[in-house]
Amino acid sequence: MLEKKEKVLAKKAAAEVEKAKELAKARNKRAAVQCLKRKRLYEQQIEQLGNFQLRIHDQMIMLEGAKATTETVDALRTGASAMKAMQKATNIDDVDKTMDEINEQTENMKQIQDALSTPIGAAADFDEDELEAELEELEGAELEEQLLQPATTAPAAPVQVPAGRQPARPVPQKHTAEEDELAALQAEMAL
Repeated sequence: MLEKKEKVLAKKAAAEVEKAKELAKARNKRAAVQCLKRKRLYEQQIEQLGNFQLRIHDQMIMLEGAKATTETVDALRTGASAMKAMQKATNIDDVDKTMDEINEQTENMKQIQDALSTPIGAAADFDEDELEAELEELEGAELEEQLLQPATTAPAAPVQVPAGRQPARPVPQKHTAEEDELAALQAEMAL
């Protein structure tokens, strides 16, 4: 409503300016000055309306802020009430008891997992030190073999094979007794 009134007053002020121009052309200076005075009165009213609008907007912002503050306080009260209810429902002894039960179950699971991961049968009889010594011997033999190969052999030139016609290379597969046992055990566990 204030904006509409402001537009009407702006039109009236513009009309007074036009009248003042016409009266000035007609050499009626006194009437032209009166028109300019009315124009200034309209401008003052427009300025007052602008101030009123500014106050209303300021009031709206304050009300929105107050509403947000009220909602925040209500939410905090609800949260505090819920926390009080939770504290009444549970006490520290219940929490400690629950944590003890969880720790006990975790320890039981660790024991079960350790029991299941313990090697059985032939794998349990292997001596780790002997296996490590055997591995070191194999590594040493491989290193000697590499050192004894002549260094003058040039690498073979790559053969260009058209795309889609790659030669199939047979992959050597060595099966040991351990691998067979492992495969049989995995098949059993899958059932």
